[in-house]
Amino acid sequence: MPTWKLREMVTEKEISLRDILDSVFKRVEEKEGELHCYLTVMREQAYEELKVVEERLKGGEDLPLAGIPVAIKDNMCTRGVETTCASKILKGFYPPYDATVVERIRKAGGIIIGKTNLDEFAMGSSTENSAFGPTRNPWNTETVPGGSSGGSSAAVIAGEAIMALGSDTGGSIRQPAALCGMVGLKPTYGLVSRYGLVAFASSLDQIGPLTKDVRDCALLLQVIAGKDPMDSTSLDVPLPDYLKACDRRDLSGVKIGLPREYFTDMLDKSVARVMEESKRVFGRLGAKFVEISLPHTDYALPTYYIIAPAEASSNLARYDGVQYGLRFKGKTLKEMYLETRTKGFGDEVKRRIMIGTYVLSAGYYDAFYLKALKVRRLIKEDFDRAFKEVDYILTPTSPTPAFRIGERADDPIMMYLSDIFTIPVNLAGICGISINAGFSDTGLPIGIQIIGRALDEAGILGVAAAFEAETDCHARRPYGG
Repeated sequence: MPTWKLREMVTEKEISLRDILDSVFKRVEEKEGELHCYLTVMREQAYEELKVVEERLKGGEDLPLAGIPVAIKDNMCTRGVETTCASKILKGFYPPYDATVVERIRKAGGIIIGKTNLDEFAMGSSTENSAFGPTRNPWNTETVPGGSSGGSSAAVIAGEAIMALGSDTGGSIRQPAALCGMVGLKPTYGLVSRYGLVAFASSLDQIGPLTKDVRDCALLLQVIAGKDPMDSTSLDVPLPDYLKACDRRDLSGVKIGLPREYFTDMLDKSVARVMEESKRVFGRLGAKFVEISLPHTDYALPTYYIIAPAEASSNLARYDGVQYGLRFKGKTLKEMYLETRTKGFGDEVKRRIMIGTYVLSAGYYDAFYLKALKVRRLIKEDFDRAFKEVDYILTPTSPTPAFRIGERADDPIMMYLSDIFTIPVNLAGICGISINAGFSDTGLPIGIQIIGRALDEAGILGVAAAFEAETDCHARRPYGG
């Protein structure tokens, strides 16, 4: 059940906070061996935190997430709890502080129940790149849950958590949300603090909610958003009432753009069908559609795979066996560095470090990195022009439903194409939400993406909530409940 429903049941004394926590850990016991959503389960700490929350409630505190079990992607720091980024090189790293988002969830009464699996350092679209083994999609365990926040998305939809946090650098919240049949929101760059998030690509990374429905998404975003003095990139802006935005039911007068570059032959037939069905739902709600063009869309993927690896190669330079985690001995300092990084990083991370180092090297910086920054500007200007004509943009989240484990493991280009519809939003720094809009002929969820202007999270939440109220596919769960 979503958080808002559980809160109603607790208020009516139909269940207790302990009942909620017990039920989540019971599901973890039943399914974790098959799904592998978690890298660390924090059972004992969770029950200790529950006692603290119960005392705070007795003291009269109003806690929006009181007793709600929340899972955290394992690239966010948790004080005294191992944070690995699903990489061998960080094995044994216990941060001395909490990420700001973790602090805010605890302040709101949420209970951190574990650290979830991901592609190593959030580099991937299937969670197969984890050094500790893949997560499986609860709808069909032969398929991937998406990535890189696949552990968080699978945990929530399987009932192993009520809500979760993921991080999104090129689609890593929205794509797994789509493949697992749930809600995932990538906030505007700067709306949510990145303090305590292990950096992958600092100009693209954002933390956001993964939840069962849109109201829960709004609730969690309200808790984690806002200025943080520990993150110089966080924005000092007033926060609207995101929950109130979810009361919207009428979209009369709303103009929704359909970018022609996103509706091509590469779309899976079932995704194309769900998009057509979704357009009819929005039409019943009163929205009007306008065909638009985002002409530099074709350049988004190559631009991303220059900028993101360039930033990653710089951010990951700190993992040298001296300050963090894994360390292999060598006869010389250079040999120790070489052994540690060779054995500590997986193949995909090493591939991106090499790409990033190459495009930043003397003689190639202007030809690749500087040119990519200029194209990134053009992509942002595409969206700026589009939003002068329409209020929101509707696209598929992923070109296909969940694919089979191993299907794209040896084809990085096909894997990268999984994020082709989500990457432009990160490059432009704006917000986007993925919601479940239907199912394939084989019963796999299919998501749609609603894109909004910078800082219009309330707007996209309202449009998504109106769609959700008109449909029932968001209420389906692989294991019920």
